[in-house]
Amino acid sequence: MAITTSRTPAAPDERTAARAYLRLLAAVRAVLDDPARASLAVPLLAAPMAEADEALTAAGLAGNERAFLDLVSAQARGGGPEHRG
Repeated sequence: MAITTSRTPAAPDERTAARAYLRLLAAVRAVLDDPARASLAVPLLAAPMAEADEALTAAGLAGNERAFLDLVSAQARGGGPEHRG
């Protein structure tokens, strides 16, 4: 059974935050996939972490994990502006 919500379409800054988080996840996977790069994790992830943090704050999603992860899920599935999470 599919779970649906009545969430309104994501605002542009919310989608930006979700995409920044997905880029951060991709960067983490890339760094952790190569054990030789593990010592570089902090310098390699500093910029994507800062981008995600800034985008979350700008979208008013800092501290609202449930709403944010709903947006991330929609973006990961390719949801556009009209997508309801």
